[in-house]
Amino acid sequence: MTLATLATMLLQVDPTADPAAAAPVAAHSSALGEMIHNSGPVAFTVLILLAAMSVFSITIIIAKWRSFSAAKAQSARFLRAFRKSGRLSEIAAVAEQFKPSPLVAVFTEINDEYHRQTQGRGLPRNPVGLERAAATASSEALTIMERRITWLATIANIAPFIGLFGTVMGIIDAFHGLGTAGGATLRAVAPGISEALITTAAGIVVAIPAVVGYNQLTSQLRDFGARIDDFGRELLNAIENAAAITPVAPTPVAPEEPRRRSF
Repeated sequence: MTLATLATMLLQVDPTADPAAAAPVAAHSSALGEMIHNSGPVAFTVLILLAAMSVFSITIIIAKWRSFSAAKAQSARFLRAFRKSGRLSEIAAVAEQFKPSPLVAVFTEINDEYHRQTQGRGLPRNPVGLERAAATASSEALTIMERRITWLATIANIAPFIGLFGTVMGIIDAFHGLGTAGGATLRAVAPGISEALITTAAGIVVAIPAVVGYNQLTSQLRDFGARIDDFGRELLNAIENAAAITPVAPTPVAPEEPRRRSF
């Protein structure tokens, strides 16, 4: 037997072999793909809705994380510039450079209120008005930073229930298939069970990042709120101290007219 004959015998395909058994395993879809493929219209709709919610929540988390990082960096720079400068006019001239910082809005509101009361000189006539302006600016700045964060809490709360809805519908379908088949076979209950499992898992997967993102962002918001309040008090103290040591310009005295001599 020559080598050519031996190679021909090894490469010859057995005609009795099953073509399905010879197919590569990689050609078959994964178990997750099988479950999604077997899902009914209700479960498929639930999965699409959960996927959209997941994309939306992750987008909010990334956008807010970048926004808060920029605000934190600009706040640190603004505080350094504020503490180095001795005049409010100098800070007001460069405040727009630190615009992502919420401290800029607080400074602008307090500075405007101070100028309305005193035109930039002397002690404020209404210190309570300055404190109210600081509180209002702080509240507005935090409100702007809190936008769309409540959506994370909403998604975290309702995603498991949406998945549970798909689970209930899958179990109903499983029992319906069991009743119509007339026997407890795996073929009868497998589609409904797969729907139940995939929607439950999807709801949990969507809810976990939303919960983590909401907790982390809320913690950063509390930190921003404390820093804003501290800066407001620091700015009010700086205004009072600067106004207290500013010398008051003397009132010019009109020169006396020379007395006319009477002849």
